[in-house]
Amino acid sequence: MKVRFTKMQGAGNDFVVIDATEQPLSLDAAQLRRLGDRRFGVGCDQILVIEKSASPGVDFRYRIFNNDGDEVEHCGNGARCFVRYVADKGLSDKRSIRVETVNALLELRLREDGRVTVDMGAPVFELARVPFEPAGLSARREGGLAGGFELWALPGLDCEVAVLSMGNPHAVQRVADVDTAPVLSLGPRVESHAAFPRRVNAGFMQILDRSHVKLRVFERGAGETLACGTGACAAVVAGIRLGWLDERVDVQALGGLLTIEWAGLSQGLQAPVLMTGPAERVFDGEITL
Repeated sequence: MKVRFTKMQGAGNDFVVIDATEQPLSLDAAQLRRLGDRRFGVGCDQILVIEKSASPGVDFRYRIFNNDGDEVEHCGNGARCFVRYVADKGLSDKRSIRVETVNALLELRLREDGRVTVDMGAPVFELARVPFEPAGLSARREGGLAGGFELWALPGLDCEVAVLSMGNPHAVQRVADVDTAPVLSLGPRVESHAAFPRRVNAGFMQILDRSHVKLRVFERGAGETLACGTGACAAVVAGIRLGWLDERVDVQALGGLLTIEWAGLSQGLQAPVLMTGPAERVFDGEITL
């Protein structure tokens, strides 16, 4: 089977994007792994498959697969690449697009400067919905606003994490220096910790000041990536609730800069998280799977 694709990147987080709006596409796990393989395939962090939506008032639907073949719920950088793709390919002439994923409805806006703003929806703090199983674990609360937020100690890992979901699960820890943080050794241990039944994205955040952070993320099923949009959102939301950050924060990832805004403390915890950042086409191609 021949598959046409577009390679895209957002802040260094790279994607293979496939248009399935005219003809349904079904790829098995082996074919997805081949696409994602950087030696024998195209190479990417994730594969995005764009489909028509059957829901009234929704422009598109898209599915997200890690390069290991597993389907996942959400990807902020992928959402930006999606809206850049449909605009560049002429699939829509709208500046604001509504799209549904496996568990969310997103509103995406293409800005005049070429960047994309994504309404990522409200963060999820209920532990069962993350999902996170805290039985036997201890936590301490930090931050005075909105009752503060819990930092959970993970036994045997010598770290404390803030736990929340941005449509996918995140465990965020604060580090003194993100460049020397044990992302590659500790990240997979956090990812596979028994308290996270569906695994978790492990974020390592260094706070430069109240409106600037540096971030590295070890993503479940993909390893460390150059940027993680939902990880940036989760880190900023956690930092705000813990009293460390203001409502608008520039997040420096390895691959580029993202701007995250969350008015949760002034407008309520159900306020949506807004993420703005770049999205670019790298090349078009065709592969036989």
